[in-house]
Amino acid sequence: MRIAHLLKNHKKSFSFEFFPPKSDEDVDQLLKTAESLKTLNPTFISVTWGAGGSTRRKTIDIVCAIKNQLNVESMAHLTCVGASQEELGAILNEFARRGIENILALRGDPPRGETRFVPHPDGFRHADELVTHIRRGWTFCVGVAGYPEGHVECADKKKDLENLKHKVDTGADFVITQLFFDNADYFSFVERARAMGVSIPIIPGIMPITNVNQIKRFSSGCGAKIPPSLLERLEPVQDNSDAVVQAGIDHATRQCEDLLRQGAPGIHFYTLNRSRSTAEILKNLRPASL
Repeated sequence: MRIAHLLKNHKKSFSFEFFPPKSDEDVDQLLKTAESLKTLNPTFISVTWGAGGSTRRKTIDIVCAIKNQLNVESMAHLTCVGASQEELGAILNEFARRGIENILALRGDPPRGETRFVPHPDGFRHADELVTHIRRGWTFCVGVAGYPEGHVECADKKKDLENLKHKVDTGADFVITQLFFDNADYFSFVERARAMGVSIPIIPGIMPITNVNQIKRFSSGCGAKIPPSLLERLEPVQDNSDAVVQAGIDHATRQCEDLLRQGAPGIHFYTLNRSRSTAEILKNLRPASL
């Protein structure tokens, strides 16, 4: 089912994101994790796209298994990295043939070891071009990314919002945001996007913290700020994994409660292929339904 339709018909949307592991054994474990989270009634599950072709086949197979074997609505990420228009078309044809209805259209990050994005000679430079390509030949429901604190490669937040508006104007159905830890950044982003004419749902992306050094690295890479008050709680216990996980659950629970109370259409969880934190947060949010 199309995610845009699900967003209209669900009071609040809760969705999970996985990344495709490299080994077949880890793929099996990922599907077991997805099955365990199925009991939480996710609106959909998304699977990221491997840069440079590293795990692309696994993305295709995992997103199809979630949809067709676990009977959970799924969404495939698709990026412009290292792919020609013909290759992208073949991938989209396979998704359509195998029953996938939802695509998250992204430019994508440079492959590991490279510092800047270089488009394929016969590919696309920006996500809006990929959205246009999809709209010309297929009937997928299309999501795009939004950046509450601005894209790390675009210092001008107004320009960054204009880029989002262009993705919407070319056919996007909903937005999922980059991770953030201060809800003021999300609500400011939504307000500015609405003022610019973006009317589609903007789903906040939340990453439960499970490792202090890891989240510092992720945040630095995507331009997200970690509030000093949160670091003050995390750093003294950074060598105690259980304490870090619990602090992450507590912070994300408060974030989600506030986001939902103030009108966010749902929550998209960056799970890092783990179920504990996401499950605990959802139990905190929806105790009566679990």
